[in-house]
Amino acid sequence: MNSYQHIFEPLQVKMMTLKNRIVMPPMGTNFGGQHGEFNEDHISYYEQRAKGGTGLIIVENANVDFPLGSNGTTQIRIDHDKYIPGLYNLTETLHKYGTCVSIQINHAGASAVPDRIEGLQPVSASNIPSKTGGATPRPLSKEEILEIVEKYGKAAKRAQAAGFDAVEIHAGHSYLICQFLSPLYNNRTDEFGGSYENRARFARMVIDRVRAEVGPFFPIMLRFSADDLLAGGNTLEDTLQILEYLNDEVDIFNVSAAVNDSVQYQIDQMDLPDGWRSYMAKAVKEKFGKVTMTTGNIRNPQVADQIIADGHADLIGMGRGLIADPFWVKKVEESNEEMIRKCISCNIGCAGHRIGLNRPIRCTINPNLYVEEAHKESRVAETTNVVVIGGGTAGLEAACTAAEVGCTTYLFEQKPYLGGLAREIATLPAKSRIADFPNYLVRRAEKLKNLITFTNTRADIETIEKFKPDVVINATGSQPLLPPIKGLLERIDKEEENIFSIMGLLGNLDEFNNTDVEGKNIAVIGGGAVGLDVVEYFSHRGANVTIVERLPMLGRDLDHITRISMMSMIKEKNVTVHTNTSLMEVASDHFKLQYEGEDMNLEFDYGFVCLGMKPVNENVQLLQKHFAKQGVEFVNIGDSQRARKIMDGVREGRNITDTLKKIGVM
Repeated sequence: MNSYQHIFEPLQVKMMTLKNRIVMPPMGTNFGGQHGEFNEDHISYYEQRAKGGTGLIIVENANVDFPLGSNGTTQIRIDHDKYIPGLYNLTETLHKYGTCVSIQINHAGASAVPDRIEGLQPVSASNIPSKTGGATPRPLSKEEILEIVEKYGKAAKRAQAAGFDAVEIHAGHSYLICQFLSPLYNNRTDEFGGSYENRARFARMVIDRVRAEVGPFFPIMLRFSADDLLAGGNTLEDTLQILEYLNDEVDIFNVSAAVNDSVQYQIDQMDLPDGWRSYMAKAVKEKFGKVTMTTGNIRNPQVADQIIADGHADLIGMGRGLIADPFWVKKVEESNEEMIRKCISCNIGCAGHRIGLNRPIRCTINPNLYVEEAHKESRVAETTNVVVIGGGTAGLEAACTAAEVGCTTYLFEQKPYLGGLAREIATLPAKSRIADFPNYLVRRAEKLKNLITFTNTRADIETIEKFKPDVVINATGSQPLLPPIKGLLERIDKEEENIFSIMGLLGNLDEFNNTDVEGKNIAVIGGGAVGLDVVEYFSHRGANVTIVERLPMLGRDLDHITRISMMSMIKEKNVTVHTNTSLMEVASDHFKLQYEGEDMNLEFDYGFVCLGMKPVNENVQLLQKHFAKQGVEFVNIGDSQRARKIMDGVREGRNITDTLKKIGVM
């Protein structure tokens, strides 16, 4: 028996009975077909989360008005009866596992991208873009508003016909209804603008139309941004006033937060604590007495259970956490918490892929979103020995995967600990969540009796040959890139100098943590992810920080959410920024820079050179050549192939099964 009685208490809302309080909220995937239909992989993705025990799944936002209402190239559609059969296939599949299913209906409004809506101009409450740099929309006429209201109603009726247990109206996150609710976007002077009641009018009309279509016993959910978390937008107090006009026909309030220009508080940045938004749900619940749902970086069952116990919310929305581990609920229910693959809130494969790159979503720490641990369904047909060199995240994933399909696996790591750069970066306060992933991999490895791990051990050819490998996997990771800049190599990470690489910072972090850097001058060379991590660390501790980047902008390698978060931090902490500026020379107390042909000196108390990472692969060719002569398959994965993100190495680690198939043992 588990100790989380509140999580597993059933809840009835009208005709819908939830078996537990864990909800998968709606999250775009880009898994749909080109015409807005579900496909087999897409259904399988949701099926894994139902199979994993989730109480309620709210399917990602479905477009009620194509093309104007579209917010993506493969967004699910519900604007025509032809989508009902496919949606019914989905609900029928998920219901097999006792999971209830809702669908979110939505109109993008000004958040639509003209190139993705057949070149049309987006529509909105007013002519205000939904985000900085977004397209200018045209204000909707009253007649058009009434037409869209009808489309919401018809969409809800289709949802009911398709077997959904509830329908959710999206009124947040800078989509059309939010564009009426928020003063950030609504400057109308007619009955749809100005006062709380007027700004709420469109939303109320939609709710009433939906109720008329679905009848009195079908639950209606409303998702909204309780606080825009942006100057000039709705505050929590404003939203509580607005909800007075929306309350009557709503059965569940899905209390979210933020808008496009504060998206790091909607798709939560890494350093925000579990359940940080629950106070907003509490305020709504206390005022209206309705079933409420909260979201916000919730990963730990202790936090989830306590939120319910404390009366802050009735339902726990866990989005990215269920992308990372579809079986979160079952693992908690079976007291197997230590094997939860906790989301690290990196936002790279989910938000970064979908929002920034228009790709299907992926997950940094879960290499298979469609079929959980599908690799375990196959086994090697004969005795197979695998040697893995390097115990970072890529090496650990490769070693665990090989062992899980029946290989006798040997993992060598020359450091005294496993986890590699991920574990080291996680020592920075704002990056502590990252440690959850190597910790999970280590626990997973410990449970595999056919995986033998050696730490403090360098894997040379002689050592490897003792284990008679059929496959050798090199996963030796990366190290700081240090170009031949005058004075750099002589000074960086030297004991008598105050000039550090990222590894130098991490290796001396205890000392820096105990050093008062308030008012100290910190100079950071390199405006990529690593450099910005250093800026974040020192700026939060009151230092005067300057960052230098030779390209025209900072954070080119960051995902959409992290970049917005970092740029907000740069502004809030008054970080000095020099772009289009090159490092020419390194001295003990200053960097010599060049901007548009002019030299300048940047003095510092502590200097950091963060110009990226390069592979640690000096022995790869030697190993590859040697083992090729022995008929041993050699594979180079992760950062030792090319310095990239954790996600790339993890996927390559899981793909060791392709290598095993190649050599004919699977």
